[in-house]
Amino acid sequence: MHTIPLSEFRANASAMLDLVEQGETVRILRHGKPVAELVPLKAALAVKVPSWKRAIEPLHIVRPDGKTGAQLIIEEREGGW
Repeated sequence: MHTIPLSEFRANASAMLDLVEQGETVRILRHGKPVAELVPLKAALAVKVPSWKRAIEPLHIVRPDGKTGAQLIIEEREGGW
C-alpha cells in the first residue's frame, strides 16, 4: 500500500492510477489523516453483497401442458375446468 499526501496525489494522479491498475492500493492523506483509498476494481467487486440486496431470479415453472400461470387463471375464470 502506498500512502501519499493530497498534494502529491494531485501532482501525480496519473501515476497513482497506474499503480492501482497494477493491483496496488493508494491511501490519500489530508493534513496527515487518511481521507480516501484507491483500490483496484477487482478487489472492490470482491466485496460480498448481502443476500437481501442480490437480484432475484424469477421462478420459471414449466408445466407439462405448456400453459402459463396467466393462462390457467383465465381458464379458471371462464369456467374451463
